[in-house]
Amino acid sequence: MSSSFSLPDARRIRSYVLRLPLCTRGLLLIITGAYFAHLFWAGLTTWGALIPKEIGISTLYRLNTFPLIHGSILHFLLNSVALVPLLERFESEHGTIVTFLLFTGAFGLLPGAIYTIVQLFIIHHNTAAIGASIWVFLLLSNESIKTYKANPHFVIGDVKIPTWTPPLALILVIWVLVPGTSLLGHLCGALVGYGWGVGYIRFLAPPDWILRFIEGKLNLLGRLPHYVSVDQKTFGRYGVLPSTTDERVGPGRGTLGVVNGIALGPTGEGQRLGP
Repeated sequence: MSSSFSLPDARRIRSYVLRLPLCTRGLLLIITGAYFAHLFWAGLTTWGALIPKEIGISTLYRLNTFPLIHGSILHFLLNSVALVPLLERFESEHGTIVTFLLFTGAFGLLPGAIYTIVQLFIIHHNTAAIGASIWVFLLLSNESIKTYKANPHFVIGDVKIPTWTPPLALILVIWVLVPGTSLLGHLCGALVGYGWGVGYIRFLAPPDWILRFIEGKLNLLGRLPHYVSVDQKTFGRYGVLPSTTDERVGPGRGTLGVVNGIALGPTGEGQRLGP
């Protein structure tokens, strides 16, 4: 009698991991390295966390390091599992260079800056934040906008619900169910994701002709395994998914989970950004 529960096929998981594009696997490697490094260097979390009152000219690096740091093995694993499919999809759509530039630049700076400003000047707190959940909600919000453009509503009973709202609902659910969750941290990531999805901050990505020039001069496609060039992008930078009826878009592009980041106060007491 066969069991209704089966373990994931290790061969399929290995095949999926081996097919990850370059920037996705690079960021995953850095996140993994940062987690294991913090086990041996306790000060890494304090050094890289986004602590609003510690932000200055010499500490702006915190705006880019805080998504890479995680406080526990569960925190690290859940964030990684949620982030990788979303990031892999984004890189396949926009290319390796654009993904690298955004996730080492604007996609940390913008939500981090919003978080810092709100903490310091609106709610007058100094709660620090770490964890890649801010990227998870950023990418989920971007995906929801693409879905909204193709299919603006889904219906529950007689109620039409905009298809861009599920990330916000999920943020609220996590905030209610998980003690100490930071509503602000997730909302900052979602806000930037919505801005990218509707096109308000698309100017942050270099134009295709510049990317082609760089790729041609450096022969990146020939030199770097798993590199996604501007001409290999799946959907086109400003494209909308062609259909909302197909259940699967491709390997690794199915229903995606969401996890957390952790916010740690400067005194060591933290506020969680997710479960």
